[in-house]
Amino acid sequence: MAKSVAVIVGSLRKESINHRLMLALQNLAGDRLQFHPLHIGDLPHYNEELWAEPPVPVLRLKDRVEHSDAVLAITPEYNRSYPGVIKNALDWGTRPYGENSWKDKPAAITGASPGVIGAAVGQARLKTDMLAVGMVMMPTPEAYIQWKPEAYAADGQVTDATTAKFLGGFVDAFAAWIEKHG
Repeated sequence: MAKSVAVIVGSLRKESINHRLMLALQNLAGDRLQFHPLHIGDLPHYNEELWAEPPVPVLRLKDRVEHSDAVLAITPEYNRSYPGVIKNALDWGTRPYGENSWKDKPAAITGASPGVIGAAVGQARLKTDMLAVGMVMMPTPEAYIQWKPEAYAADGQVTDATTAKFLGGFVDAFAAWIEKHG
C-alpha cells in the first residue's frame, strides 16, 4: 500500500522548478508513495489570536499532515535561506501548544535552483527547523539539485538517465526511511 506524503513546495508558482521537481519525484516513486501537496500559500501569517476561530487553510494543513505517513520539503533558496511561507507553515503546524502536527513524522528535504549548489544552504537551514519541530529527518542522501530543464519532460518524467538514477536513489532512500521510522 502506498505511503501518504505531505509535500511542502516552497515556491508558490505552479510552474516553478521546485514544483516540477516534485512531479519528477512523484513519477519516480510510482505506486510506493502518494504525494499530497500542502497549499501553504493559502495560510495567513501566523497569529496566535487566530486560534479563537482557526482559518480553514490552517485546519486543512494540520489535518493533511496528521493523516500523512511522512513529510517531504522541496525548497528553492532565497537569499541563502528558504522561503518564509515554509516557516509560516511550520509554525502553524506546531500550534496550538501540545498539538504539534509535525512531531515524529519521517521527513526529507530536497530542492532545486539554477545555481551549481542547488539550494544547499536553504536546505541546511530548513533541516534545522524541521528537526526543531520534531520531524525525524532522513540524513542521507542529500539532494541538492542544479536545475537543468533539458533533463525533465513537461509531464514530470526525468529524461536524463544520470538525473533519473540519482533522483531514483533519493526516492528509494526516502521510501525506506518512511518504512523504518513510520
